[in-house]
Amino acid sequence: MQQSSSFKGRVALVTGGASGIGLACAQRLRAAGAKVVIADLDAAGAAEAATRIDAMGVGLDVIDRGAVADLRRQLEAHGVLVDCLVNCAGIVQDPLAPDALPHGVWRRVLAVDLEGTYACCAEFGSAMARRGGGAIVNIASVAGMRSMPLHAYSPAKAGVISLGESLAAEWGRSGVRVNTVSPGYTVTAALQGQIDKGLRDPEKLKANSALGVLIRPEHIAAAIVFLLSDDAQMVTGVNLPVD
Repeated sequence: MQQSSSFKGRVALVTGGASGIGLACAQRLRAAGAKVVIADLDAAGAAEAATRIDAMGVGLDVIDRGAVADLRRQLEAHGVLVDCLVNCAGIVQDPLAPDALPHGVWRRVLAVDLEGTYACCAEFGSAMARRGGGAIVNIASVAGMRSMPLHAYSPAKAGVISLGESLAAEWGRSGVRVNTVSPGYTVTAALQGQIDKGLRDPEKLKANSALGVLIRPEHIAAAIVFLLSDDAQMVTGVNLPVD
C-alpha cells in the first residue's frame, strides 16, 4: 500500500518501536519523511534501532504514566511536538486455562497492553487536541474480536479497540483522529518465540487466515501508516483487521 501523502515536517512517536511491528512502522514513517521517535522499554534496543534509521531513541515504560508525561514534556521543551502516535508497546501471554494463568501475569498484560496504550494516548493525544490536530493508531489484535484461550491478552486488546472508539469521539472536533489496527498472527519475535517453544503451530495459525499465510510486520505497518496519513483524513474511530 503506497501513501501519496508525505510525512515531511511531521513528528511520529512509536512505542514498542525497537522491534517487530513498531520497528516496521518507524522505518516506513522515516522513509516517508517523518521525524521519528522510537520509545521502548529496551532503551538500548531503541537507541540501536534509531541509529539505523536516523531517528531518536528513548527508553520508556508505558505503564509508568509519570514517565510518559515526562517524555512528552522533554520532547516539547526541545521543540519536538508529536503529531503522529503509534502505540505498539505490548506483551503476549501463553495460552493457558484460567486456573493455570498466574494473576500477576494477567495484571501485567492488562497493564502494558491496555493501560500503557491509554497513558500514551492521554498524554500525547491530549496535547494534540490542544494544538488542534494529530493522528493516533493503536495496535489491538484479532484476539480482541473473537474467543481465544488468551484470557488476559484478548480482554486487553478488546479494551484497546473500545478505547480507540471512545477517544475518536472525544477528540474528533479537536482535529485528532484515532484509529485501531488489529493484526492477525504476525511473525514478530514474540510469536516466533512461542512457535520455537512449541506453544504455537505455524500451520494451524496459517489455517486461521483466509489467505493461508502468516503476516509480516511490514504488512501491518503499511495499514498503520495509511491511517496516519492524509489519505485517511476522513477516517476515525475504525478498527481495521489485518489478518
